[in-house]
Amino acid sequence: MELFTIFGGTEWGKIDTNKEPFELVKTLILDDYRYIRNDVSEMTTGMPLYHSILSGAALGDGRLHSTFKKANISEDVGIKAVDELCELGVIKLQNSKNSKKIIFNAPFIKFWFAFVSPLFKGVRDGDYKEVQDRFEKRFAEFISYTFTQLSAELLKKEFQDDPIFSLKNYWDKDIEIDIYAKTKSKKVVVGSCNYTNSKLKKSTLTKLQEKATLAKLDAEIFVIFAKVGFSSELKALKSKNIKLYTLKNFKKLVEDER
Repeated sequence: MELFTIFGGTEWGKIDTNKEPFELVKTLILDDYRYIRNDVSEMTTGMPLYHSILSGAALGDGRLHSTFKKANISEDVGIKAVDELCELGVIKLQNSKNSKKIIFNAPFIKFWFAFVSPLFKGVRDGDYKEVQDRFEKRFAEFISYTFTQLSAELLKKEFQDDPIFSLKNYWDKDIEIDIYAKTKSKKVVVGSCNYTNSKLKKSTLTKLQEKATLAKLDAEIFVIFAKVGFSSELKALKSKNIKLYTLKNFKKLVEDER
């Protein structure tokens, strides 16, 4: 999960999974900064405006308003640039209510524009301290983001009998839900993704149900994804309408790729 958050969407080849993530970042990315920068710039055209937007999205929640604010650009300029980045295949847009959010098409590109590109001067000069400090403070956020994306992919595979035809996250000005999906039979599925080092309790399900009610989503199926697992009380509630998944379930994604 950690390595996919960094290298996902690339053809890096074999990576030594016994090494610590930042050690791999240093040797495989930062030490080869100039070469990778050229490859990324070829993908994005290297335009500073585009890079400001990508860094703003990578370091924030991806919503257009907050991204443009971070990039210090107007909405008109930002929307035109975002459309062009979508055409280049770097990002895509996801809609919810009256708002749009930037989604990166490859985890590595998001990682690059959050941890490397904004701190390029130090990296260029061989000083990785700023990158390491940011990595140690913020990498957990990135794992959570990737965990949510992979949870969505696993959910698609789990619903073979009643395939999912629409899947995204839901947000409005008050509520955010990690997974909001509809199946072929028009059942509404909502989900919570929690990459934490503690077992999830019944309160996680209760909060998810409350959010769905407040958002008026009329959910029939609730799914919860956890890094570690669940309390006995929550496991006892598992049913056809309450589905629980842990990291071991994600092996299905790897097996299906073989």
